Amino acid sequence: MTVPNALYLDCPNCGEHAVHEVLKGKISKKQDSMEATVKCQECGHTYSTVVREPEVIKVPIIVSELGNSKKEEIELEAGELLSLNDELYLGETHLLVTGLECGGRRVEKCDTKEVSTIWAKKFDKVIVKISINKHTRTIPTQMVALPDEEFYVGDMMTVGKEKVVIHNIKSKEGTVRRGGVPARDIVRIYTKAVRTTTY
Repeated sequence: MTVPNALYLDCPNCGEHAVHEVLKGKISKKQDSMEATVKCQECGHTYSTVVREPEVIKVPIIVSELGNSKKEEIELEAGELLSLNDELYLGETHLLVTGLECGGRRVEKCDTKEVSTIWAKKFDKVIVKISINKHTRTIPTQMVALPDEEFYVGDMMTVGKEKVVIHNIKSKEGTVRRGGVPARDIVRIYTKAVRTTTY
C-alpha cells in the first residue's frame, strides 16, 4: 500500500462520493490501512480519516461471446454491490453482467462477498437492430457497432446495399425523435431507404 495523491471517499460534510485530495498520509505497520488528512474537492471540507486497503476476492464468472461460453475468475473488492447490467473489466475485456447467482438463486443485485457465480457477455461489440422502410415494405436487418458509438436521428448511413436515413430510434428509455443514442442503449433504429441520384 502506498500513499495516493487522491481518493474517492464519502464526505461527511456534503455527503457526496467525491474525489478527495490527500494532504498527508501515514501507512500502518501492517500495510493494510492509512491514516490520512484529506480535502473534499466538492465542498473543500478537510478532515482526518482511516482508509483500509479493500479486501479483494476471486469470483467465478462465465463469459459468453457469440454463443460460446467459458469459465474464468474475476477479482472484485469485497463489500461492493454488484447489479445486472453493471460493466466490468476482465483484463482488457469489457464485460456486461447478464446474471448473478447468490445463495443458490438468481438475483438482480448482490454483495460481491455473497456472489457464487457471475454471468457476463463480452461488451466490446453490440448488435444494433435496424428496420428499413422501403416503399411499402419494411426490411429487418442488423449491424455490429461499438457500445459507445452514437447514432443520430437525421443521419444518413449505408446498411448492406441500402442508403438510409434514420427517422427515429427506439431506446431503452423510449422513442427518440431528435438527437443521438449510444449503440448500447438502442432497441431498434427505424430508417427510410433513400434514392441517390447521380449527376
